[in-house]
Amino acid sequence: MTSDEILSQLRRQANPDNLAGMARYGIVVDRALGVPMPGLRSMAKEIGKNHVLAVSLWDTGIHEARILASLIDTPDAVTTAQLQSWVAQIDSWDVCDQAVMNLFAHLPDAVSTAVEWSGDTREFVKRAGFVIMARLASGNRMLQDDVFERFLGLVEREAGDSRNFVKKAVNWALREIGARNERLRAQAVQLAEALSRSSHSTTRWIGNDALRVLLEKAATGRVRHLGQPPAVRLRRYP
Repeated sequence: MTSDEILSQLRRQANPDNLAGMARYGIVVDRALGVPMPGLRSMAKEIGKNHVLAVSLWDTGIHEARILASLIDTPDAVTTAQLQSWVAQIDSWDVCDQAVMNLFAHLPDAVSTAVEWSGDTREFVKRAGFVIMARLASGNRMLQDDVFERFLGLVEREAGDSRNFVKKAVNWALREIGARNERLRAQAVQLAEALSRSSHSTTRWIGNDALRVLLEKAATGRVRHLGQPPAVRLRRYP
């Protein structure tokens, strides 16, 4: 199957009625077709993994084609140049999150990429960094707690960024790190409490919202217990 054949299939599935709803959720629809995610996932399953085809689809600039590209690309074929090029072109939060969940968080250098991007000034690059942290916290069983302790420091550092798509990603990362195991939950709660006392409205919102979710999860037993961490060692936050 060629990229032209796939684009034709996407256009046949296009639903302009979906675009208004997407726009209401803050999705950029200038080059979108309105194809829902179940249709994209079905196509990805049919196509299979194909790096060359993924690059070709991404280069079309079409919203759904880029999400499909993230679904079919192979992590071991992604170069640093491709990774940096793709993230720099993202202009919508859903493409950002799909690219991270489907591809970026599965790359060998995902941890260092998250650290690098967390300090970037570009909104969706920075969001991608924190979404990687959230995805690793929820799905990667191999990483040790010290990786996520470092991420908590980055959450603390960037909690004052008031841009909507950044602050929500910072909050997401904090909540997912705190849901990973009891040790990290204690540290995340401590950080959230500190953030909730900030005089900065964005920082305070991140802290309050994360604290609410973390306490709810603890009360209902929804901490994942990934790994076998040693005794809790709390950091001191101001």
